[in-house]
Amino acid sequence: MADLNLKDFYVRLGRIEKIRRSGGGFEAVGTLGLSSYSRAQRRNTPIFRPLLVVFLAVIGIKGIIHHQVGAETYGARVEALHAGGSVDRLGAFIMQADPLTAFVSAQITDLMN
Repeated sequence: MADLNLKDFYVRLGRIEKIRRSGGGFEAVGTLGLSSYSRAQRRNTPIFRPLLVVFLAVIGIKGIIHHQVGAETYGARVEALHAGGSVDRLGAFIMQADPLTAFVSAQITDLMN
């Protein structure tokens, strides 16, 4: 004689196995199970802030070099770069003394005095 509850038990066990295979599960209320952990939502990577940091770092380094070697020597070195190859010309374009570089150099001079 078969127990009717045993049939219900195996049906329920089959449903549980099917849900478990598909990634689901049963959790008690208030426990830390799989549903309480979720991946952080992916945000768009900001490009403006890293570029601003690189820009400010380049301006700072240019200002420090401009302060250390002086305006005439700095200009002569940039002109020497400008006479070189394509990579040197790119370096000369980046390293040319712009007003912001001169301002940073003047601020460093004021801080040193």
